[in-house]
Amino acid sequence: MEAVFLAMVLMLSIFLGFELISKVPATLHTPLMSGANAISGITIVGALISAGGDSGAMSSYLGAAAVMFAMINVAGGYLVTNRMLSMFKKKDANQPGGKS
Repeated sequence: MEAVFLAMVLMLSIFLGFELISKVPATLHTPLMSGANAISGITIVGALISAGGDSGAMSSYLGAAAVMFAMINVAGGYLVTNRMLSMFKKKDANQPGGKS
């Protein structure tokens, strides 16, 4: 019975997340991505605790994998955020691609 309840919560969270993200205007995506990076930072702390615990070898392997995937997520998120923010900067006339 607990597995059915957890599956229902997962399905509801997927649906709710999709509906919320699809309604967000484009101007708010950068702040939301920064918030998502902060949440992934918290995930890294939890994964480090899991990887360094004495719960067994499988827990350490899964914790190390979680650290790796969360770091990829954070690095990619910051790269995308930086690229989005650079789109709002004024182009300098002396740089290539700037207005002459």
